[in-house]
Amino acid sequence: MKMGRLVLMKIEKEYLNLEDVYEIRIFDAAEVDFYNSTPHEFDIEDDPIQEFINNISDNVHIFIPHEDGKDFIIQYLSSNILETYNISQEDAKGRLLSKISPLCFYMLHDYLFEIYTNHSTKEMRIVYYDNQNELIKKITAKIVFYMERIFIIVSNVGGTIGNPAGMLDKTLDENQNSIMENLSQTGSYYIINGKYTWSQGIYNIINRNKEESDEQHNIVFDLAIPEDNYKVDKILSIPNKETSQCDEVIRIVDAEGILKLIEVTVYSYFDDKGVFIRQGWINVLTQRHGESSESIDFLLDGSKSSMKLAWLIEPLNKKLYSFSKGFYNLIEKDYGEYVHSREILNNIAEKEVVDELKKLADGDISKVDETLTYKVDGNPQNIKIVNLYIERFEYNNNVHSLGFLSDVTEEMLKKEQLIESNERQLVLIKELHHRVKNNLQIINSFLNLEKRAYKNNPELVIEHMQTRLTSLALLHEKTYNSPDFKNINLNECLTDQDVSTKKLVNSPMEIEFKTYVDENINVSIEVITPLLLIIDELTMIAIRNAFPDKTTLNKKIIKKVTMSDKDTVLLTFEEIGIGINDSKDITDVIGCEIIKSLTKQLDGTITSIKNENGIVYELVFPIEMMHTIH
Repeated sequence: MKMGRLVLMKIEKEYLNLEDVYEIRIFDAAEVDFYNSTPHEFDIEDDPIQEFINNISDNVHIFIPHEDGKDFIIQYLSSNILETYNISQEDAKGRLLSKISPLCFYMLHDYLFEIYTNHSTKEMRIVYYDNQNELIKKITAKIVFYMERIFIIVSNVGGTIGNPAGMLDKTLDENQNSIMENLSQTGSYYIINGKYTWSQGIYNIINRNKEESDEQHNIVFDLAIPEDNYKVDKILSIPNKETSQCDEVIRIVDAEGILKLIEVTVYSYFDDKGVFIRQGWINVLTQRHGESSESIDFLLDGSKSSMKLAWLIEPLNKKLYSFSKGFYNLIEKDYGEYVHSREILNNIAEKEVVDELKKLADGDISKVDETLTYKVDGNPQNIKIVNLYIERFEYNNNVHSLGFLSDVTEEMLKKEQLIESNERQLVLIKELHHRVKNNLQIINSFLNLEKRAYKNNPELVIEHMQTRLTSLALLHEKTYNSPDFKNINLNECLTDQDVSTKKLVNSPMEIEFKTYVDENINVSIEVITPLLLIIDELTMIAIRNAFPDKTTLNKKIIKKVTMSDKDTVLLTFEEIGIGINDSKDITDVIGCEIIKSLTKQLDGTITSIKNENGIVYELVFPIEMMHTIH
């Protein structure tokens, strides 16, 4: 091969993380690009494994590392490759990969070298496209290092280089047919020049393995019971030189002695080359559901959600359908209770999905791939979310269909809950940042006020700031441990605030803090933030004015929080000490700015009353503010 051809050819390499496979994509390649006739260079002796591979596989290639992996000597190529290029094993053996196929060397060397160096294993896929970017061939392989050699084991080949793009569609149809025949009692055969070829589905029907003599006679009709031999004669007597069709229902006894009623459809036609072909399609009409459902569900065994998965064989055929157990579990009916008809569509909530399924059944579209809401027995209170896929296709001049269902109700609910939770967390985080910013602004404002009021007493300013910051830190801790910002337990917060305040007071044992809160009062962060700061201010006023003499005994601060009605909270703050001389107005006592501002923020009102023990402050505020987060 000339290297100029490599320049013209487009090659892409990529590691597909989700599939854990290395993919090479080749565009506009031809068979001549992959092989150069080159002289023999190395004598390679066969070893025992060579003989073993010769007898078991057409899809193994063996390479021997050369010059520490710089190149690779060919020991063995699969017979498929040899046939493709019309060469023998001796034409390839003992040649360097870089010379016999520069293109393959360019594509594979890095992977082969890594496997040789690390003694690892790689999954690989090579995909070929024509000059119109249409897929024409796909190869999947595993590359293994073993016995100082590199083994490339090809596990799947689809298409052929140079084939038209339609080859892919043909392959898909054959795959669909293979699935049907292996999961159901359906099979096909054809006869050319007196020799039969039988699909695997036929052997499933007659319950035996393939035998060499099967091409010589009709292995299905041989099992017909004597009473139905006249129908067999009718089928076999179709004129051999004209296009015709015959449909019959006959009874056979399979290899295990089971009587089966089968439907036989036979076609006779000439192919494009004028060769006469007789082709038959066979469906089992009896014992279908029980047997095929068991075989289908057997494939699903071992899956934790097997009862949430369902195979649908011929779902568009009211006579020949076969569904796995997962289907009956999903619709919550026993097999015997269910009658297959379009009536089941009435239980699907989405009208557009129902319309699609009707179009599919009528042949207007070829497939349906949807997620739908299924109402069990039409009950809107018992719904299931279901992934549905059904495809119809033609095979042997008949229309067939395959599909599956998957109950994803739990997964969808969890997904919705996760989305809601994530959205809520985003709102809460955003709001938390907003609150932190506001609280820092409040502290900054208080600091400016007190710097002016207590410019000769900086230690007092620091003490007040410590108290406020401690309360805000406590509040944020409670917020983190709360499921949201609107249900923070007030009793816990005030109790913890008392503990923190005691630690900040110079003589903590001289002042007794008592707090009483009505059970289960929960408030939002909008309420509790200014409330804690108001209590801090009142506490600092009491310590500074009501308890000036540290020798005074029985100093107490008592707080009571009660519900005055269903919407309003009453906080009573009582200091038991020597009191304040002038108590006619709370604003006169504390300089107005801080508590007045916080009370306004709380949408509340505060009053003070002088009694014989000290001063009682009463703060009334709504339990839920108009701008509370929901």
